[in-house]
Amino acid sequence: MNYQQFIKSHRQDWKRLEEILHKLDKNTKRLSPHEVEEFQMLYQKAAQHLAYTQTYFPEEDVADYLNDLAAKAHNLFYKDQISSLSQIKAFFGSRFIQLLTEQWKFVIAAMLLFLIGAVGAFLSVWGDPLHFYAVLPESMANAIDPDRLGEGHDQVNSPVMSASIMTNNIQVALLAFAGGVTFGLLSVYLLLYNGIIIGAVAAFFLHYGKFYEFWAYIVPHGIIELTAIFIAGGAGLMMGYKLFVPGETSRIYQLKSQAFRSVQLLLGTLPLFVIAGIIEGFITPSPLPLSGKYAFSIVTLLGLAVYVGVGKRMYRKKRKLNQPAV
Repeated sequence: MNYQQFIKSHRQDWKRLEEILHKLDKNTKRLSPHEVEEFQMLYQKAAQHLAYTQTYFPEEDVADYLNDLAAKAHNLFYKDQISSLSQIKAFFGSRFIQLLTEQWKFVIAAMLLFLIGAVGAFLSVWGDPLHFYAVLPESMANAIDPDRLGEGHDQVNSPVMSASIMTNNIQVALLAFAGGVTFGLLSVYLLLYNGIIIGAVAAFFLHYGKFYEFWAYIVPHGIIELTAIFIAGGAGLMMGYKLFVPGETSRIYQLKSQAFRSVQLLLGTLPLFVIAGIIEGFITPSPLPLSGKYAFSIVTLLGLAVYVGVGKRMYRKKRKLNQPAV
C-alpha cells in the first residue's frame, strides 16, 4: 500500500476519532456505551496505523499527526475507560465478548494444554495408583483421603473459605497472565501443572470407587473457575506469542499493545472468579445431594452459554451499526 492509498483508506477513522476526542474533552459522561466501544476500536486502530507510518512513512506529516492523535486518545482512554457505570456495562456486555471472539484460538490453546496435562496424569495414575504420590507434591498427596470426601463440610466457615478460594484462584490467573512476558513459557507450565493435578486426583478417586462423588464436588464451581483460568491463560499465551513472533513491528510495541488487550481479558475474568469462589464456599460444602450438585453445574454451564451468546449478539449489533452505509 502506497502513501496515498494509506491516507485514503483510513482518514475517515481518524476523523471520527477526532470527533469523539472533542466530545470527551467537553464531557466524558455524555458518551454512550456504543461510543465507548467505538472509541476503543478507533484508538487501537490509530495506534496500529502510527506504528505502520513510523516504519514505512516516517518522514511524512501523517506520522506526526497520528502520533498526536494517538497520544490524546491514550491519555483519555486510560483516564476514563471505565469511569462510569455505563462504561462498565459496555465492557462486560460486549467488549469482553469481543475480545474472546477475536482471541478464541488462544483460549482454546490454554484449554488443550490443561487437558494434555490432565489426561496424561489421569492415565499414569490409573495405570498405577502409586504414581499419584510421584505426580503430586508430597504435602498435597498425603492430605487427600478418598474415604473422607465430603466430611467436615458442616464445620466450614463459608465466607472465609469463599474469600480464600477467590484470592487463590485470582493469583493463579495473574500468574498465568503474567507468564506471557516469559514468551508464554510460564503460562504453558501453569496450565499443564493445574491439569496434571486435576487428572491425577480424578484417577486416584476412580481407583477408590469415588469418581462420581469426586466430580460432584468439583463441577459446580469448576466449570466457571476453569473457564476463567483458560481465558487468563489464553491472555498470557497471546502476549507470549506476539513477543515470540512480533511480525513487522518491534517486540516492545507488541508488548505494549498486546499487554493492554490481555489485561482487558484478565479483568473480564474477575467476576467469574468471584462467582466460582462463592459457589465453592457455599454450594460445594452444602448438604445438597450429589445429584443436586450436578444439576447446579448444568445451570452454571447454561448461564455461561447465555452470557456469551447475548454478548456476541450485542457485539454483532454494534459492529453492524459501525459499518458505513453504502
